[in-house]
Amino acid sequence: MEVIATNRTAKFEYAFLEEFTAGMQLFGTEIKSIRNKDVSINEAYCTMINDELWVINLHIGPYEQGSYNNHEPKRERKLLLNKRELKKLNNKMKDKGLSIIPTRLFISDAGYAKLSIALGKGKKMFDKRDSIKDHDVKREIDRNMKGRG
Repeated sequence: MEVIATNRTAKFEYAFLEEFTAGMQLFGTEIKSIRNKDVSINEAYCTMINDELWVINLHIGPYEQGSYNNHEPKRERKLLLNKRELKKLNNKMKDKGLSIIPTRLFISDAGYAKLSIALGKGKKMFDKRDSIKDHDVKREIDRNMKGRG
């Protein structure tokens, strides 16, 4: 498994409740751009349209050697999940304040592009401060442990 892109701000902005791995419907030039790591998932989000899950604002740069066949960089892409998982996500989305956030884009061992998505609830400001404080304390402990060893 080769990780191509991660959404580092997602863990800070949201508390993850559940995680899923979804395939994506891609064009030929899109998978080539993904393998070249010309991808950004920081602004991406997922939404349900007609009982199907779509990722929006996922930027996959145009393939350099792609001629007139090149893809649109920010087009909507369909995510591939089981019906059971889609139904579960659809029911959870009806709850107030829940979002589906892409967290990581990777290439599986079989060579397919996969997107890790998480069902998350937005953090309040005090939750974010707690996350920063926990991160700083952990970093300080790691520094002290390195200094001793």
